[in-house]
Amino acid sequence: MSVQAGESITLASTTSTENSGLFGYILPIFEKATGIQVKVVALGTGQALDVGKRGDADALLVHDRAKEEAFVAEGFGAYRKDVMYNDFVVVGPAADPAGIAAAKSTDEAFGKIADSGNAFASRADRSGTHSAEMRFWKAAGKNPEGQAWYKASGSGMGATLNMAAGVGAYTLSDRGSWANFKNRQDLKILFQGDPALYNPYGVILINPVKHPHVKKAAAESFINWITSEAGHQAIADYKLHGEQLFFPLKAK
Repeated sequence: MSVQAGESITLASTTSTENSGLFGYILPIFEKATGIQVKVVALGTGQALDVGKRGDADALLVHDRAKEEAFVAEGFGAYRKDVMYNDFVVVGPAADPAGIAAAKSTDEAFGKIADSGNAFASRADRSGTHSAEMRFWKAAGKNPEGQAWYKASGSGMGATLNMAAGVGAYTLSDRGSWANFKNRQDLKILFQGDPALYNPYGVILINPVKHPHVKKAAAESFINWITSEAGHQAIADYKLHGEQLFFPLKAK
């Protein structure tokens, strides 16, 4: 089936691709090259996967590898391909009351936050960032649920960073959303660089066998482009304040 001129696809994606400004940069390049318009539904990864399960998108671009692979294994996705990676950072009040800047690992940093009782703002929205956060608490041997210091925003990265800035809390953010966040107040990056903070993104075609209305040809045009040299170049070229925020991955 060929792609028709002026066709559009719906892409359910993470808030980080939108909040960082990445899509605002790369999608016009794709649309100019192909004539296909991409309509983005920006949600946390968990919600984006739900949209995909219902067949309310043609493709997904998300960042929770285990859930992505399960989504494909369960037949909701036709296949998954690597796209890019960035990393997470732990931000918090400049005074660093939990002393995480001295931590040797992400697990230690999260343990120090829990032990300090200083506020921590969680997305608590089943996003890829929230899933990573919960892995870090578990690895640190801590359960923050129900603790007075644990503040759940139930919202995206921008809103969670605003909450953290307002109450002087720590939080976990993808680097792109942090770089594009204006209302930092007293917040700064306090812990970064641990390999555990690596954050890969994948693209998935919604299974047209399960959802026959999926625009397979147009969606595959987008998937093929974003995993091609041209797509990789567009991703690498996007910078904010001179900093490259996303790094292409060779598709597997």
